[in-house]
Amino acid sequence: MHRDPDHDAAVRAGYEQVAERYLAERDRRRSIPHLERFASELELGSRVLDVGCGAGQPVDSFLANHGCHVVGIDISPKQIELAKKNVPGGSFEVLDMQDLKEGQFAVDGVVSFYAIFHTPRETHAETLKKLASFLPEGGKLLVTMGAGDWEGEEEFYGVPMRWSHFAAEKNGELVEAAGFEIISDEIQDEGDERHQVVLARKS
Repeated sequence: MHRDPDHDAAVRAGYEQVAERYLAERDRRRSIPHLERFASELELGSRVLDVGCGAGQPVDSFLANHGCHVVGIDISPKQIELAKKNVPGGSFEVLDMQDLKEGQFAVDGVVSFYAIFHTPRETHAETLKKLASFLPEGGKLLVTMGAGDWEGEEEFYGVPMRWSHFAAEKNGELVEAAGFEIISDEIQDEGDERHQVVLARKS
């Protein structure tokens, strides 16, 4: 897998610096409809892995409140510290998604909000295949990805941050190639940001 140490370091350092501000200022309500649909596809007591869990809000707190057992990973130690406080019933650890191994987790669902596009896009296909390896047939995946073809650095809550993603059509192809059937695929327009939200099942 292609790795860019400078890219990884910039993302980690950025989230270390903005973790608390991001938690306080980010509009988390727009994620709820997608989480409701995702949760409706899961049985009570399902085990869910959150890849790039951040501070555990709103994803992990929502899922925990809906009877899921949540496991979260994130590249930022500060984010994991906050997640443990915000979702005390969850299990969280510092881990870069690029270091995941096939079959490392066994879960019923995988969710990843605003995280995959912070890794080099050359790694996205392999990352999605690893996520598929954690799921049984019929297991659910909910991911946000970039809506346009772009790589670069922009200011993010006052610090430099890296992004790397393909256009929406390519992203859909990568999800399907990883072994998923797409249930829903939509573009979420958030004013100054546009994201692709994909809900899929492992086929």
